[in-house]
Amino acid sequence: MYLTSIGLEVHVQLKTRSKMFCACSVEFGAAPNSHTCPICLGLPGALPVMNHEALRMTVLTGLMLGCEIPAISKFDRKNYFYPDVAKNYQITQYDQPLCANGRVPLHDLAYPKDAQKKIATADKQVALVRIHLEEDVAKSFHLENSSGIDFNRAGTPLMELVTQPEINSPEEASAFLTALKQMLIYAGVSDADMEKGQLRCDCNVSVRASAEQELGAKIEIKNMNSISGVRRALAYEIQRQSAALARGETLHQQTRGWNDEAGQTFVMRTKEFAHDYRYFPDPDLVPVKTQTLLEEARARLPELPQAKRTRFVQQYGISAYDAGILANDLELAGYFEAAAKDARKPKNIANWILNDLQNALAGSVRTIAVCPIPAEALDELVNLIDAGRISGKQGKEVFAEMFASGKSARAVVQEKGLEQLSDAATIEALCDQVIAANPKPAADFRAGHAAAMNFLKGQVMKLSRGKANPGVIGEILEKKLAI
Repeated sequence: MYLTSIGLEVHVQLKTRSKMFCACSVEFGAAPNSHTCPICLGLPGALPVMNHEALRMTVLTGLMLGCEIPAISKFDRKNYFYPDVAKNYQITQYDQPLCANGRVPLHDLAYPKDAQKKIATADKQVALVRIHLEEDVAKSFHLENSSGIDFNRAGTPLMELVTQPEINSPEEASAFLTALKQMLIYAGVSDADMEKGQLRCDCNVSVRASAEQELGAKIEIKNMNSISGVRRALAYEIQRQSAALARGETLHQQTRGWNDEAGQTFVMRTKEFAHDYRYFPDPDLVPVKTQTLLEEARARLPELPQAKRTRFVQQYGISAYDAGILANDLELAGYFEAAAKDARKPKNIANWILNDLQNALAGSVRTIAVCPIPAEALDELVNLIDAGRISGKQGKEVFAEMFASGKSARAVVQEKGLEQLSDAATIEALCDQVIAANPKPAADFRAGHAAAMNFLKGQVMKLSRGKANPGVIGEILEKKLAI
């Protein structure tokens, strides 16, 4: 039997308007090499100036994750020769990062759906080693017969979170990334869009025999850009290492890549050690005093997903599961709160969002951000149903028209003449007519034949042209026939 230890190095592009050490835009998708200057190109004589918003965002992330924020932090130079670093060194942080320690809490709904019923450690929290801030590198493009470099990304503020090697499965790694991504989006620190490279991950994985205490050789899987890819790559690598150990082979530290199409990792290089990078303090940047940053970051602390889930249960009376689904998506949570603000029964609002609305959005390949039904309009629809103005079945019809046309619930109800008759006096008169015209079914019901009630209800609905409230009909008929 073998034990697995996984540590992650997560790189997060911060949601700033300009780069880490210059005023160039961080716009995604711009023409190659259109957002560059002497600073981010590393030209001689160019001096970096720190982006204070990036510093604040990093400290804010540290506060969210319970990190220690030292009084003083500094920047260093990490020296290496590679085409994606024009000046042959990267400005980063080595021995005095902005944040130390801290934890990322995992929750059930952060795990892949197929793993949520077999979670090994409930409410696990993954410890962090550090969070530091650095500049991103340029992006390489490898074509059929040539390669190219786009320096637009070079210099983008990049926050790196390093975990302890205490993740024990691909599913836990997936849950870690999902939970972290939610928190980053909640704080407005990053959009964390992996397709745009805003969140990337290196995975360090080692396998050892269960009797051994010391961790096995650290194998790094480089540049993962999807959560599902991380899960698949780790699963493959764990199996590969376990099989190698079973054959009596010795594993050595190395860096590997991931071929998603083949579903395999491959050797890239023997891993460098820290001394290979010749770190030293950046002489162009003064140390950072964090007291003011801390005060500013504390004022910007958001309500985190865990707190929002708890509040939804307490404030709106919905189930913990529904609260978890709603809180998983910040925009969906905001939509729910806007719709439930004046709702008679917030639980019904949650049901409509989690069932009808999400199904409709998925069917039309849309997100909640471009939902054609405003939150207030959904509230209006649900209130019409709860007040007995339309039936639940009619509500489905109205919802479909609202989603297709963007019209309000009241407008659709009026146009289609769907408003339900709920006036007790009017329905009572109809019930009297039906009982008088159908003495045998009435007698059958009194004699204990419950099925006769369905016939009588149908006759009342027929007289009302389908507009009478079925619930009110049933109550009045039962009362009258019980005499």
